[in-house]
Amino acid sequence: MFIKGEHIYLRALEPTDVDVLYQWENNRKIWHVSNTQTPFSRYVLEQFLVNAHEDIYTNKQLRLIISENDKEDAIGAIDLFDFEPYHLRAGIGILIAEECRNKGYAFEALELLEDYAFNTLLLKQLYCNVTVSAPASLQLFEKAGFEKIGLKKAWNRIATTEFEDEWLLQLINK
Repeated sequence: MFIKGEHIYLRALEPTDVDVLYQWENNRKIWHVSNTQTPFSRYVLEQFLVNAHEDIYTNKQLRLIISENDKEDAIGAIDLFDFEPYHLRAGIGILIAEECRNKGYAFEALELLEDYAFNTLLLKQLYCNVTVSAPASLQLFEKAGFEKIGLKKAWNRIATTEFEDEWLLQLINK
């Protein structure tokens, strides 16, 4: 266990996580959230796991698995990405498996990672991007203290000729 909360804990990636990562990364329904346009091979994900031991200062990202307390199975993942050690900021993203949503796990995971980012990494700020078609995600990040700081118009292409706006949210470490 890396960081333990009341109902969940965040842990490092394990080789046994390759199957669930393969499932999540190749789910076309959520590609628009991560700006993915092509599938990931099992080999690529295995190589990602091989290098997952490198720290955030080397990889500029940190992916952690979310598990329920007293269980090892992954119910989600949470990431710090685009880590900028000079500017003391990082992006944050989260995925909760469909069958585990609406149980408060995402909010608890955000709180745990925010605490780590602000009190261990000593970051000044976190930011996230949320499409306008994801009101539950927007509500989650606002509940966690993030503030809307801008709307990126027609930011993401969602079809051949259709585009979607995306909110930029920020949380400043006071």
